[in-house]
Formats: sequence, structure tokens, C-alpha cells
Amino acid sequence: MLLYMSTGSQQHKSTPLHSVSVAGAVMREDGRLLAIRRADNGTWELPGGVLELSETPEDGVAREVWEETGIRVEVDELTGVYKNTTRGIVALVFRCKPSGGTERTSDESTAVAWLTPEEVAERMSEVYAVRLLDALDDKGSPHVRSHDGRQLLTAQ
Repeated sequence: MLLYMSTGSQQHKSTPLHSVSVAGAVMREDGRLLAIRRADNGTWELPGGVLELSETPEDGVAREVWEETGIRVEVDELTGVYKNTTRGIVALVFRCKPSGGTERTSDESTAVAWLTPEEVAERMSEVYAVRLLDALDDKGSPHVRSHDGRQLLTAQ
């Protein structure tokens, strides 16, 4: 999959640009999923953040998971692409396997936990829970979904 964001001068000044973020759906062998409670708003989400210009999506997700949780990961595959239509953020979610480290909080997380799929559905809002639950689906191709920041939008 190729993602391209133009910053050339040919682009009209009012054309909105998107931010690209990456997140890790980190799954242990026992089926538990890694989640953080964000320091800025207290919500439970996948570990992740903005992709830096100099890194690949896979390197970005490994960096973000490590920074926010203290867990090292092996990045497996892309499981979903999620567009926040309100904020103009495109999030790439990758299935990952833990490969080392010890859970710890960071400046960006006040809690780190390994949740069951049921706990994910209880603690996370729909637009974040679906990202982890989609990663459990082994259908072979990424899910593509849009949301408004609070709820999923159905296809038109």
C-alpha cells in the first residue's frame, strides 16, 4: 500500500492535509491485548502516535509502543486503516507480537494493561476498540474504516 501526501506548491492553499499515525495491536500468546490509559485525556487506547517523516510505518509503530509502554515488539502485518474525518488523521494499525521489555508508564500513559477482548470492548470507545478487535480477525486484508472521533461511520 502506498500513501502519499503532497506538500508541493502546485497544491491549492485551501486543500486540507492529513496527519498519519501508527498504532500497535500487540497480542500475547494468551490472547490478551496491550492498551494504555492516555495521560492527556484518561481514555484507554492502543499505544501509538504520529509517524515521523524519517521512519517507515513499521519502525514508527515499534518506536511508539516502546516509548509508551516499555514493551518491544515484532511488527507482523497491517490490520487496518482508520480515518478520523473530523481531525484529518489517518491511523495505520499493525498486529504486533511482544518480544521483550517490561510494562511501564510514560509521559503519555498513566496505565499499561494487557486486556481481554471483553475488557477492550468495555474500557475503550467504539472507534478505538474496533482497531484491536479488527486485529484479531485473520481475514487476510486490512479493514478500512472511517469515524468522526466518537463513532464509526457506515459506508455511504
